[in-house]
Amino acid sequence: MIPPETQAPLLRISALTKRFGGFTALDNVSVDIRPGERFGLIGPNGSGKTTLINCISGAFRTEAGTVMFRDEDITRLQPHMRTRRGIARSFQIPRPFKSMTVAENLMVALDFAAVTGEIVSAAQRRDTMMSILTRMGLASKANVSATKLSQVELRKMELARAMATHPKLLISDEAMAGLSSSEVDEVLDLLMSLAGQDITIIMIEHIMQAVMRFSDRVMCLDAGRIIAIGTPTEVMANQRVQEAYLGT
Repeated sequence: MIPPETQAPLLRISALTKRFGGFTALDNVSVDIRPGERFGLIGPNGSGKTTLINCISGAFRTEAGTVMFRDEDITRLQPHMRTRRGIARSFQIPRPFKSMTVAENLMVALDFAAVTGEIVSAAQRRDTMMSILTRMGLASKANVSATKLSQVELRKMELARAMATHPKLLISDEAMAGLSSSEVDEVLDLLMSLAGQDITIIMIEHIMQAVMRFSDRVMCLDAGRIIAIGTPTEVMANQRVQEAYLGT
């Protein structure tokens, strides 16, 4: 087995720069993320975390730099093409189709991810859908309206919709925000279990205990620049990281 640190990166971000008018949101950001890695992305509000994942997922175009995924330059690919290459993301604020059940919400994602020309029976689609819901602990909610879900169930459904696209890279954007400590543990255990299934995960999170428990490596952004990258212990002990969060 090839050690993870010697494998070619799944995602390579090189000299990425993003500006909004005269404001530089990302300034020459470069990082490699390895296959199967659990990667934590932290930083104070306005540090550039969401901008970075929007550049990775294709929601934003960059002024400079490249995004390589599985040795392919995807810098100019549209978001839906990146999804079909294997990049999925969940959003901090779930936006389900409120008129649909949990199962119907997931079916939309499955249909979106379907390979053109591939023939899949209705029974196969339903089996896939139920398999994903079971992994997310939502099988009993399949026929429940999305409007009836609790906050933690909505976060799980958001992750389920991302998983329906069969990602190689999953970006989890503050999936634990606003949850109780027991609910945080539920979502964290779920992400750990997904990471054990050959899925690379970038987790953006403000809950430091969750970041410490989850991550193989952590990167901290501040004002659009990388100020620290390393193991969770190394990054949390970094003076610049402490200053970014607590002030000088």
